[in-house]
Amino acid sequence: MKKVAIGGGQGFWGDSPDAAIHMIRNADIQYMGCDYLAELTLSIMAKQQLKDPTKGFAPDFTTRILSAAGKEAWEKHIKICTNAGGMNIDGCVDGIRQWAEGSGMSGYKIGYVTGDNIKDKIPQLLKDGWTFPNFDYDGNFNDILDKIYNCNVYIGHEGIEGCLAEGADVVITGRAADSALFLAPLKYEFGWAADDWDNLARGIMAGHLLECGGQGAGGNYMYDWRNVPRMDELGFPIAELTDDTFEITKAPDCGGIICEQSCKEQFLYEVHDPANYLTPDVNVDISHATITQVGDNRVRIGGVKGKPRPDTLKLCVGYHKGWKTVSMLSFAWPDAYEKAQYCAEVIMKKMQRRGMKADDIHISYIGLNSLHLGVADMSEEALKNLNECVLRIAVFSEDKKECAKIIPEISPMQLNGPPGASFFGGRARVQEVMALWPTTVPRDAVQVESHILEVK
Repeated sequence: MKKVAIGGGQGFWGDSPDAAIHMIRNADIQYMGCDYLAELTLSIMAKQQLKDPTKGFAPDFTTRILSAAGKEAWEKHIKICTNAGGMNIDGCVDGIRQWAEGSGMSGYKIGYVTGDNIKDKIPQLLKDGWTFPNFDYDGNFNDILDKIYNCNVYIGHEGIEGCLAEGADVVITGRAADSALFLAPLKYEFGWAADDWDNLARGIMAGHLLECGGQGAGGNYMYDWRNVPRMDELGFPIAELTDDTFEITKAPDCGGIICEQSCKEQFLYEVHDPANYLTPDVNVDISHATITQVGDNRVRIGGVKGKPRPDTLKLCVGYHKGWKTVSMLSFAWPDAYEKAQYCAEVIMKKMQRRGMKADDIHISYIGLNSLHLGVADMSEEALKNLNECVLRIAVFSEDKKECAKIIPEISPMQLNGPPGASFFGGRARVQEVMALWPTTVPRDAVQVESHILEVK
């Protein structure tokens, strides 16, 4: 019976390459998917590219993974699919080409997929009557038209599969959906039909369990994190599929854990409706799925069903929202919170006298309520016994000059405010705020194309 094994090599841009390298060297896999993109990552890459046209992608894929184990992967016939291309697919491909040429890898085939960047199509879509409704809040898309950095569609598996069919050893995409990096090899190997919704759903959930790297194998593990073995050598998950089975495991001789609970946590991650998990490739139903331990670090997944894919594709628009300044001062026991609170009052009075006009001011206390917000324990005992407390003041404004007004008032509070203040982290600076406009576009507005570059 045919079996296809695919590993998850990266969970985000900046993730450790250790698990991917270990997997290439020690696991019996045919494919690896490496996910580098999050919603804001593309906007960051777009800004980088505006400053330097040679940037705008994740060079880490080449410098940290391929440089260490890419030739070994090629020799073992392990094909790698990644969205490391970001906003500059050509730049990423050229970097890989140079690495492959320098490594003497003549015949190495670099596949790449274009079509996710539709910024130039926005004007026509508006003329055609598409309004780009915001998923999260009311607003008029026309208000941000002159502030847009990037417009990238979450494309599905088709372009990646096309590259694999042409013999690609590595496939580079822009904003392919995370799970599509994994579905494409599975669909290609098993020959699933485009409307085989149940199998496509299995492939998507395999990708979903792998796309976050270590988070699927005991990293960020809520249930029993203390007992995750060898977290300093955390392995990433591997999906093994046949026509009839779907199992999650990991490479030998590495840390981490694959168990029912670790898989459940990742299984439900970012799934709003278990009966309708929408992806570009299929509408997945996991409302009756099963997760069963069948061996040491081996879990079987069953009961995954699929329904026809949606008629629209998700579009992520990154745009300039305004400016922010974040300032921090630490205070030590005794009365750490009381000192920090009083310091905030002093600074706000100063800002009022200076006529600072802010669209939003957020004051929180790290060590108390910066994470817990309104559910933090604010009892007298909790406040009295704080060993230390960090005052954090974040100011947002559409006017850059207004954000800057608070900066010179922070460091003087070491001597001009309540006792025990400590200024750290250097002088605050005004930072740009990039926001997201999540929306959809008609599927037929996106033209995905597959390309192959063979190294000479």
